[in-house]
Amino acid sequence: MKITDVKPFPVWVGQRNQLLVKVETDAGISGWGESGLSGRELAVAGAVRHYREFLIGRNPMRAGALWQEMYRSQYFEGGRVLTAAISALDIALHDIKGKALKVPVYQLLGGKHRDFIPTMATTKGPLGPDMIQQAKDLLANGWICMRLSSDQMGIGKDNLFEPRESIAATAEWFIKTRASVGRKAVLGVDYHHRLSVAEAASFLQMMPSGTLDFIEEPIRDESPEAYETLRKLTPVPFAIGEEFPSKWAFLPYVEKGLTNYARVDICNVGGFTEAMKVAGWCEAHYIDLLPHNPLGPICTAASVHLGAAVPNFSWLETWKNPWDAQDRHDDARIFPVMMKFEKAHFVVPDGPGLGVEVNEAALNEPFRPWEAPHLHRRDGSYTNW
Repeated sequence: MKITDVKPFPVWVGQRNQLLVKVETDAGISGWGESGLSGRELAVAGAVRHYREFLIGRNPMRAGALWQEMYRSQYFEGGRVLTAAISALDIALHDIKGKALKVPVYQLLGGKHRDFIPTMATTKGPLGPDMIQQAKDLLANGWICMRLSSDQMGIGKDNLFEPRESIAATAEWFIKTRASVGRKAVLGVDYHHRLSVAEAASFLQMMPSGTLDFIEEPIRDESPEAYETLRKLTPVPFAIGEEFPSKWAFLPYVEKGLTNYARVDICNVGGFTEAMKVAGWCEAHYIDLLPHNPLGPICTAASVHLGAAVPNFSWLETWKNPWDAQDRHDDARIFPVMMKFEKAHFVVPDGPGLGVEVNEAALNEPFRPWEAPHLHRRDGSYTNW
């Protein structure tokens, strides 16, 4: 079997662009993958086209060797654009292999450890009584783990964001939420790397011990040393890693105990080939995976197979919830077959490949330029989205 074509599809799905990648073969078997570099899909599509030049004619069953060739075939190694492209291609190659062998992808990874994948949902807010009610609704509908809404201030409106104001209001309502939902719920928050070390420490110290079970991405990840400093200032567990493009990026966070939940993103880290290495490394350090899953049904399916195949797994992020009729990233017209969701979990599929079908003819919604909010402070300076 040989690869005959590689097609990137940067298209609008739901509320955002998705970069889907199709790998075709001369056996009539095709595989689908997805890139995770949201907001820079055209850059990744360009990288996919570069890889296409030497992937055509190659054996798709050699996913591990092709991963190494794609990663090592340029002088400027790694980087989020290249590994997002490799991720999409690696996922597609595993989809092909599963279909060719007539087994689910998780069987290629050692077989499944669980029959269903528990998920983590997120309240929509706004911060206040509505958030508390949504947390109660999640518990009532089977969710144990949830992220609460931080004070978003002007995000999506005038894009004004002042960290100190946000953390003060957020801490107050988190204390009330814990009192309302009790100890059964696992409560976290994603601060989307918008804080400094001092701001993150102040925020966590504002709340009584046990208020939060984890904080996700409180500061940016470029400096592991900064996380070492923050680690000394709070006992609250960290959930880090959704931006990491390889096992090497995870290295200091795993080896130094700086992450307690690995937020591995299979569409960014390098697909199944790299994600399984990160998972094994984390297992050796008693770190569970809490995969990042903000994209479309292909990312979800790949994450479900990863979650099924590893022993050290906690929850999979999902945008599904009791109050929205449809996931904002799903479109049944484009994805006629997706992962089955019930009672706050995804059912692990038993069909060949990923278990997602794509209607290629429906990929006709043109790419739309989309920018994440450019946040600013009151003094006019820019800060992190």
